[in-house]
Amino acid sequence: MATLDAGMTRDAAFALLQEHNKDEFHIEHGETVEQTMRYFAREFDQENEEFWGIVGLLHDLDWEEHDDEPEQHTVYAAALIEAAGGTPELIRAIQSHNADFNSNLPKPELQMEKILFATEELTGLIGAAVVMRPSKSVMDFEVKSLKKKFKDKRFAAGVDREVIRSGADMLGWELDELFARTIEAMRSFAPDRDTFQPPAA
Repeated sequence: MATLDAGMTRDAAFALLQEHNKDEFHIEHGETVEQTMRYFAREFDQENEEFWGIVGLLHDLDWEEHDDEPEQHTVYAAALIEAAGGTPELIRAIQSHNADFNSNLPKPELQMEKILFATEELTGLIGAAVVMRPSKSVMDFEVKSLKKKFKDKRFAAGVDREVIRSGADMLGWELDELFARTIEAMRSFAPDRDTFQPPAA
C-alpha cells in the first residue's frame, strides 16, 4: 500500500483541533475516534497508522463552530486543514464521512474511509452506553448490551443508526461484527484507564 502523508504532525493536528473546539466533549470524541482508527490501521494498513489517526482526530474539526449546517460539515474543515498544511488526501478522507449529508463530497472508497464512516457514530453510542454502567468501563461491555442500546431509538437519539448500518454494509461486515470489532478497538485504549493519551513515541 502507498504511504499516505497528512502534511502535518499529530501535535499540529491536535493544536488545530483545540483552536476550533472548546468543548472538552468534542476534543475527547476526536481523540476517541483517533485511537479507534489507529487500532484498525494496525490491522489493515500498519505503515499508515499515523495518517489514519490524524483523520480520526480531525474528522469533526468544524462541527462545534458549524453544527447548524450538517450538509456543510467537513467543507469548512477543508479550508482550515489546507491552511494548516494538510494534504488533499487528508481532506478527502475526512470529507468522505459526511457524504451521506452532502452528495458533492467524496464517498468512502478506501478501507480507512469506510471504517471512519462505520465507527465514528458508533463510538459515540458505545461511549454513551458505557457511562451509564456501574463500572463506567468498556472492558466489561458486551455486544448484546450494545445491541439493546442500538435498538432503543430514544437512547443517544442523536446517533444515526442508519449511518452505522450503511457503514457495516460498506465494509461487508454484519452489524454484530462491526459492534464487536469497535468494542475491541475501544478496549485497546480503555477510556477508564488514561484513555485519551497519544501513544508513546
